[in-house]
Amino acid sequence: MKSKIISIIVSSLACFAIFAQSDSQPADAFFSKFQPVKAPQPKRLLLKKGDRLAICGDSITEQKMYSRLVEDYLTMCVPELKITVRQFGMGSETTAGFLARMTNDCLRFSPTIATTCYGMNDFAGRPYDEQIGARYRANSMAIIESFKSHGARVIQGSPGCVGLEHQWAKGTASSAERNLSLCSLRNIGIEIAQHENVGYADVFWPMLTTGFEARKQFGANYLIAGGDGVHPNWAGHAVMTYAFLKSFGLDGNIGAFTLDLRRNHLKVSQGHRVISSKDGEFVIESSRYPFCACAPSILQPATFRPSFPDCATDDPSKSDSIRSAFGFIPFNQELNRFTLVVKNAKEKSYTVIWGNNRKNFSGDQLIKGINLTEEFLENPFNGAFARVDAAVAIKQKYETTQIKELFRSPEAKADPAGVAAKTEIEHATLAADIMKAFKPVTYTLKIIPN
Repeated sequence: MKSKIISIIVSSLACFAIFAQSDSQPADAFFSKFQPVKAPQPKRLLLKKGDRLAICGDSITEQKMYSRLVEDYLTMCVPELKITVRQFGMGSETTAGFLARMTNDCLRFSPTIATTCYGMNDFAGRPYDEQIGARYRANSMAIIESFKSHGARVIQGSPGCVGLEHQWAKGTASSAERNLSLCSLRNIGIEIAQHENVGYADVFWPMLTTGFEARKQFGANYLIAGGDGVHPNWAGHAVMTYAFLKSFGLDGNIGAFTLDLRRNHLKVSQGHRVISSKDGEFVIESSRYPFCACAPSILQPATFRPSFPDCATDDPSKSDSIRSAFGFIPFNQELNRFTLVVKNAKEKSYTVIWGNNRKNFSGDQLIKGINLTEEFLENPFNGAFARVDAAVAIKQKYETTQIKELFRSPEAKADPAGVAAKTEIEHATLAADIMKAFKPVTYTLKIIPN
């Protein structure tokens, strides 16, 4: 391992040469001190059918928000991959902390692919220095090597960004200095990913730029990194979700519907089937859901707060809205395409009715194609999506209990294998509840000339 660390340090200049072109940088003085090297992009789908995904990280992961959204997406939007997910978040954790517990807490479950999201505690709220970078580099590489030795592929994730100054940060670096330090760890993560030939998820730069642009549009109270400046609300976690899903190489084609009005024929993509049709009205059954950014209030699980945003009160000017982040990152365009293309749309305008909601479009718009998920915040899938999300939330809550409490109980010290086996019975039940909740959705799609 020491020789590998020396090798990567020596190769750093080469890596920086490869990524000499910075990632897109807003033309504002705020960003002048940042030097984000260009993040690599996946060239193919990195997930495999039947993968067991381990989502590893500190207290931000333990919030069970981005981890929950990632599991929601993999369960409902690409169910054909049959991915199972566990989150292993642990508050206040560094890379060294996870390295010390990963055998007991994570590797026992034989993950086949893992994401990491560390650095927020590794830099200790200080301006960057080489000792911080060296520790982060060495521990991150050791984590990757350990996963590899157990047959798991890895996505090296960057830390997120920090936000406003807060009482807890007094006497430490300013938020600008802390973000510069986190950007340095982000760049080191890119070096590591290139050297180790693993995937990479850029969480930091999309969060920082989204927060900056959102504050310009919505005001200084928009807090991408959350009220304490570290733990994001739904908008920040939506950006994190985007970063990790993109790192998997997913194509984002959830549904494609091509309607020939002249023939009254609807062609649908895999995961969808037409049950019946008449005069521009089609009854469709879908076993792939689009990603939904809000949930009906009547379905909110009262035991989980903050709740998944409520469609009736969702405010995209606030950082507790998933949809607000979607205004700054191309989530729907790149990961959530539920596309309707209409051939022979000869009238000037049409009304598209999707479930209980309707919206007018020009014939030209329909011929070019519309993304239904962008056009309809509320759609036939919101309630079904919320029910599955609630089951995911319950399972992930138990995973925290399993790791933090049950695996560290007196009983576990005496019989770790026995406790693991016993707790897995409950976990299996909760995982099965997710699949019970995930059922095909039947709905109506209708196009009426105006």
